[in-house]
Amino acid sequence: MITYAGFDELIARVYAHRQDHVFEYWGELIDAERRELLNDLTGIDFEGLQSLFSQTRRSDAVAGEFGPAPFIPIPKTDDENAQRAQAREAGIAHIRSRKVAAFLVAGGQGTRLGYDGPKGKFPVSPVAGKTLFQIHAEKVLASSRAYGVDIPWLIMTSIANHEETETFLEEHDYFGIRETLVHVFPQNLIPSLDANGKLVLESKNRIFKNPDGHGGSLTALKTSGALDFLAEHGIETLSYFQVDNPLVRVIDPDFIGYHVLNTADVSSKAVTKAGPEEKVGVFVRLPNGAYGVVEYSDMTHEQQHLQDCSGALVYAMGNIAIHLFSVEYIRRLTAGGAIELPYHVARKKIKSLRAGAPAEIDGFKFEKFVFDAIPLAERSIVFETSRDEEFAPVKNRTGVDSVDTAREMMSALFRSWLAARGISVPPGVRAIEISPLLALGPDDLPADLAVPDRPDVYLS
Repeated sequence: MITYAGFDELIARVYAHRQDHVFEYWGELIDAERRELLNDLTGIDFEGLQSLFSQTRRSDAVAGEFGPAPFIPIPKTDDENAQRAQAREAGIAHIRSRKVAAFLVAGGQGTRLGYDGPKGKFPVSPVAGKTLFQIHAEKVLASSRAYGVDIPWLIMTSIANHEETETFLEEHDYFGIRETLVHVFPQNLIPSLDANGKLVLESKNRIFKNPDGHGGSLTALKTSGALDFLAEHGIETLSYFQVDNPLVRVIDPDFIGYHVLNTADVSSKAVTKAGPEEKVGVFVRLPNGAYGVVEYSDMTHEQQHLQDCSGALVYAMGNIAIHLFSVEYIRRLTAGGAIELPYHVARKKIKSLRAGAPAEIDGFKFEKFVFDAIPLAERSIVFETSRDEEFAPVKNRTGVDSVDTAREMMSALFRSWLAARGISVPPGVRAIEISPLLALGPDDLPADLAVPDRPDVYLS
């Protein structure tokens, strides 16, 4: 057994769990590298990893007994419009009471977009070429101004893009948001395992670890100190969204109002699926009455295509990763008690070091899904929103859910705002962009606004 002053207990645990292969290159390491390896092993939950490995030997079968989740529809009747107005008032009061913060999950890279860097730095707006980070930041800032309050902005990065993201935001002065209101922190990592349940060496002195999934964002709020940051600001409700959706309403008083009036732990936005085989999870009600999300890949062909008597899809409410969380609920989830998010297992190719050379091996990665917080909640709601108004994911360079489709949807939405205000658009205008700092919706637009006659129009 190797020895190293101050780490003997850790080393004994490594041997006890038969993971001592990680010391294979110990004799080749200098002292600083040995310490780095030991520090990398510190904090690993060996018992927990053993339990996770046992999951790889069984399938995560999805319970077949579920039905469609009830949802709050886009209002069509006078009664529904009255309820929406009541919710809006409650939401505005909650925001003005300084109880709401924005939480952006931004750990992804722009690889699929052909961009080398954090996805949030990718320029996506149709005319001004604003980055995703700038679009989201300006929505937070505009909401702060609209409601006369300081709205904190939390941003979760990944180890891969944390430093570059921080530098980018600092260089742009957080796009006008006061620095003390911004809290940037990296996602947590969890070791992967090889096909035999062994830790994987990424290098001679580093353990291979993977991000613990978007569900890990809730745990990271605790481990990063973000929950303490929220407590200092008196925040009760956290508006969760992902970086690749430029249409998201970051601070939505209607949504927040329903969340508050229902005293919900988790609230989720949904859009009607574009078709039965659209690759999004759907909201369901489980046998115990709780709401949840079932991934499209876990539904049978019959379930995906099931229709009601009117010909509409039964499982129609698609998950678009926009949620509201009670901060108190997050505290309960991350306290290490009876409720906590489960890990999911994925068999993946893993880059490792074998026999002193780089190799790609079969192994297992573990991650949490944020929507797994929904069935654990005592109270939750599903809130329908319009796809055209709030869901334009930027996942691909071209084609479906691409930069091109997002820009088209943004320009079309801004045109609809102008039309709603009775503002004419000259026929020569090809693309329109409205800055969030000018308007967050049609009601914010000045009635006397004039749209110039040129191909690309930016209104700010």
